[in-house]
Amino acid sequence: MPFGNIGIPGLVLLLLVALLIFGPSRLPELGRSFGRTLNEFKTSTRELVSDFEDDKEEQK
Repeated sequence: MPFGNIGIPGLVLLLLVALLIFGPSRLPELGRSFGRTLNEFKTSTRELVSDFEDDKEEQK
């Protein structure tokens, strides 16, 4: 499970708190924004690792 020890009840509780704070109209927008941010982070991480491996191979 990617969230460690939170579990299903904890995730449901977090969703309910987010729903109360942001409301039902903003929740999908926040989800999309979080997904885009996570995707950009993963892409940047892959590029950094790839550049590091390329530099390491060039030094040999």
